[in-house]
Amino acid sequence: MVSFSYTAADEEKSRGVRRMKTLATALLALVAVVYALATWARNAGWGAWAGYVAAAAEAGMVGALADWFAVTALFRRPLGLPIPHTAIIPTKKDQLGASLGTFVGENFLSADVVRGRLHALGIGRRLGTWLADPAHADRVTAELSTALRGALTVLRDADVQAVVGEAITRRAESAEIAPGLGKTLERIVADGAHRRAVDLICTRAHDWLITHGESVMDAVQGGAPGWTPRFVDRRIGERVYKELLRFVTEMRDMPGHPARGAIDRFLADFAADLQADTDTRARVERLKSDLLARPEVQDIIASAWSSVRSLIIAAAEDDRSQLRLRARASLISLGTRLATDTRLQGKVEGWAEDAAAYLVTTYRHEITSLITDTIAGWDATQTSRKIEANIGRDLQFIRINGTVVGALAGLLIYTVSRAVGG
Repeated sequence: MVSFSYTAADEEKSRGVRRMKTLATALLALVAVVYALATWARNAGWGAWAGYVAAAAEAGMVGALADWFAVTALFRRPLGLPIPHTAIIPTKKDQLGASLGTFVGENFLSADVVRGRLHALGIGRRLGTWLADPAHADRVTAELSTALRGALTVLRDADVQAVVGEAITRRAESAEIAPGLGKTLERIVADGAHRRAVDLICTRAHDWLITHGESVMDAVQGGAPGWTPRFVDRRIGERVYKELLRFVTEMRDMPGHPARGAIDRFLADFAADLQADTDTRARVERLKSDLLARPEVQDIIASAWSSVRSLIIAAAEDDRSQLRLRARASLISLGTRLATDTRLQGKVEGWAEDAAAYLVTTYRHEITSLITDTIAGWDATQTSRKIEANIGRDLQFIRINGTVVGALAGLLIYTVSRAVGG
């Protein structure tokens, strides 16, 4: 059982209830005294007025006692007597909770009621006007940033890295890259963008040959037959080196060099093979699979999450980051459109109504069971005291009104009876 804790406000309300009980009881005692005196006066022959007063007082006592019984029967058994249908709240608490849950479910949690209420609110226009205010957009942006940082903090890096790595690898393995590479290479060659790379390679090759001339000549001499004279090998090595240097220098300095044209044709043919040649495409796919399987590549893919996570958190924490600024601008733009575009308002309101209707229709029992189960868990005596403290003062007015109305009704009935009976 769940007990209620009484606050200072509850104690004050209880004192008010006790004061009203005292007043209602005093009024009952007053009409009882009036009845006794009026009856004595009537029997003593003091006049006809005494009968009217006695009748009014008598009816007032009846009304007061009846309403006292009715009010008391709500919370406890009058005079402790086991009278049926008394102490209604303590004994019928669970049934009242079930009835309240059913009432709420039928009258508040129906799809038609929810749709009508949401439609009357004009959520789309109100939301748009609210979001269009820069101060409100800043607030929403800050809350979204906090939620994003919290979500990223809760996520385990190892788990996310595994998921990201698997997703990227699966995606890369399922997609054939050769045709895409071929189209890209074809556009590069057509635009001449590859010539800068050729220029760089030629320049570096020329510089390398200048620096490592002796190494080149030694390599040529080392490959010569053993029966040739050394000076011949030397002359051949020098000749090869000079021709190689001349060739590279001409390629570097002559944009129209035949070798450059050969490179263009080679790249164009290779681009075509990447798109149309089955054997070339298969070899590229095997190379892709081999690269993806390497631990180094998998480590790079997995570590990508850490970098992305750090970038997102840093952007979310920085008030002037592009992420925050763009999110704020988007919210203000959305709010302005919502505030003025009736068609968009209708869409948003339709989504909200559909979502709310689905929730109340699907989870109506769970919502109403919250009411019934909560009330069922309350302590009956404490529940009765809590309710009486909050509404008991108004109920005591019923006793007072019953006394007054009963007296007036008794006076009227007695007057009519005297008039009819002569």
